[in-house]
Amino acid sequence: MAWDFSTEPEFQEQLDWVDQFCKEEIEPLDLVFPGAVRSKDPKMKAIVDPLKQQVKDRGLWAIFLDKELGGPGFGQLKLALLNEILGKYGSAPNIFGCAAPNTGNMELLAAYGTEKQKKDWLEPLMNQELWSAYSMTEPQGGSDPNLFKTYATRDGNEWVINGEKWFTSAGLGSDLLFVMCTNGIFVVPTKTEGVEFMPEGPRAHNHIRYNEVRVPLDHLLGPENGAKVLAQRRLGGGRIHHAMRAIASCKKAFDMMCERALSREAHGKVIGEHQMVQQAIADSYAEINMLRLLVLWTAWTIDNSSTQESRTQIAACKYTAAKTLREVSYRAIHVLGSLGTTDLTPLQAMWAGAPTMAVMDGVDEVHKVTVARNVLKDYRPHEGVFPTEYIPHKRAEARKKYADMFAADPELAEQADRMARYMAARG
Repeated sequence: MAWDFSTEPEFQEQLDWVDQFCKEEIEPLDLVFPGAVRSKDPKMKAIVDPLKQQVKDRGLWAIFLDKELGGPGFGQLKLALLNEILGKYGSAPNIFGCAAPNTGNMELLAAYGTEKQKKDWLEPLMNQELWSAYSMTEPQGGSDPNLFKTYATRDGNEWVINGEKWFTSAGLGSDLLFVMCTNGIFVVPTKTEGVEFMPEGPRAHNHIRYNEVRVPLDHLLGPENGAKVLAQRRLGGGRIHHAMRAIASCKKAFDMMCERALSREAHGKVIGEHQMVQQAIADSYAEINMLRLLVLWTAWTIDNSSTQESRTQIAACKYTAAKTLREVSYRAIHVLGSLGTTDLTPLQAMWAGAPTMAVMDGVDEVHKVTVARNVLKDYRPHEGVFPTEYIPHKRAEARKKYADMFAADPELAEQADRMARYMAARG
């Protein structure tokens, strides 16, 4: 029987290095030069590139990819443990070569791309010479592919794409757009004629119109009409990775809450001695650890089966992460008082991010339906009016087990009858 909650000493050493590296190098970078990690300014690159090189020297670059694709091949469980640290720091995923939406797009290229597509796009994305975005949701259909209208029509040696996409995260700063059409996923260079960024869209999550956008035939990724299959491959990994990083945010909020509980006084005592604050701490502790165990179990399951086989667990992780982040960050805001309501700590951003987590990659309600439907497949309706655990019926069946003993010993049968009358009298 294998049942273990420990981490190998060699990998724990890596985790300790990552934790120290993020505190000493990445956090100061985020505070002084926010956004530097994607800047093409030579001065910014002179600061950022050596940090990336340190990560590569430790064998931690592109940690989500298998060895044959240029990553360390850690698997999802080790990736979860790493993301518990990286998720605390804005630039960390980029400096470790594992930032969304690049990661999901690289996974698609690795799994479905031709050799030419890998050479043209996967390698530059891995080296962060190019940046990408995933253009999926639509204004009228949200994330339901059955309601999508964006379509690619074949015209000679080209595909012609027409449609409208909403909430394409990091689209404006990308070099490549992975556009999900009703009949496939197409790689579109962002500066292609006909790609129109709408000015009224959200700043970080762009509203894009595709007006007669032409790309060569080899810009189709995977098979024609394979968009749904590719999207599920991409989103399954993305959801579990978001949940991994959510643990980091929850822990950061929890640490702030506990520190504050021991640092401030109210009504004659340290606020950590007030029962309402203690309840906030106790509930948060339990919820964070329940989420963490769910995510680690799911990551382990993926490593030992597949994303497809783990889809019910992934869906549960997705909505549980959003709920836990919302609850823990809200409690932390209350414990910090007026300071918690400002943008002088990370708490407001965490709390504001919880609703986004609840709708991105499919709304939580859809994932709850998925979990319920998949769980119910393992059950069957009971026969008759009463459920399987109806005690009078179970007791009658249990008596049959002792029928021979009762026949041989009337006193034993009478004793069983007395017990039955006694239980019936108790109601």
